[in-house]
Amino acid sequence: MRSAARSAVLFTSFLVAAPPLPALAQGVPATAQFTPSQRQEIIAIVRDALKSDPSILSDAIVSLRAQADHAQAVDARAALERDRAALAPAAGDMVIGRGSVTLTEFYDPRCPYCRKVLPDLDQLGASDSRLRLVEKLIPILGPGSVLEAKAIAAAGRQHLASALQHALMNDSAAPDETRVIDLARQAGLDTGRLQRDMTDPAILAGLQKNIALAQDLGITGTPSFVVGDRIIPGAVDLTTLRQAVAAARAG
Repeated sequence: MRSAARSAVLFTSFLVAAPPLPALAQGVPATAQFTPSQRQEIIAIVRDALKSDPSILSDAIVSLRAQADHAQAVDARAALERDRAALAPAAGDMVIGRGSVTLTEFYDPRCPYCRKVLPDLDQLGASDSRLRLVEKLIPILGPGSVLEAKAIAAAGRQHLASALQHALMNDSAAPDETRVIDLARQAGLDTGRLQRDMTDPAILAGLQKNIALAQDLGITGTPSFVVGDRIIPGAVDLTTLRQAVAAARAG
């Protein structure tokens, strides 16, 4: 009986790895191929195997993770092909440099991890004249994020988005309009114009468009980067960003 169950395990593995057979493609569960006693035998075999060699489980986890990473990369490439045109700089985006390789960041000005990578992005942009950095605001962390994102986008109309971005993202005070306007004044902005521009529906529409694009790309957090055919989630270090840019440049 045990050998029969062992054969059943191999058959089940084959079903997982191979394309579905016509009969199975009609929705017959793989477990329906086995009797209750055979299923119990299978469970016993798996338990014995895990007791004698626990590395089986870790190997399986590594394999599943690799499969998931591969599937995610495939999905990311497909999404980028679909939305490539939408990644072009839009009104409200900050663009630094005119290089042939574009690194796009999706960020929230209130995100602590976005604040962490800001100096690295500054250094990357300053050290690579062949890079174009596009920064897309996606305020996803609440009203304070929306307030600061609207201010940064509006500051772009005075060509001072970077100055206000750095002032806000290096400030530890709680976000409110008084504080935002005070920092804008210190950064050299015409605060009257800034306040008017912040109420322009086009500013909010641009932010909403960025959020929709991020969702289409499967981006669920900030910061996230797009370069070449890759989507890179998280606050990666400067070396990782440089390597990603170099890979995109190499084609």
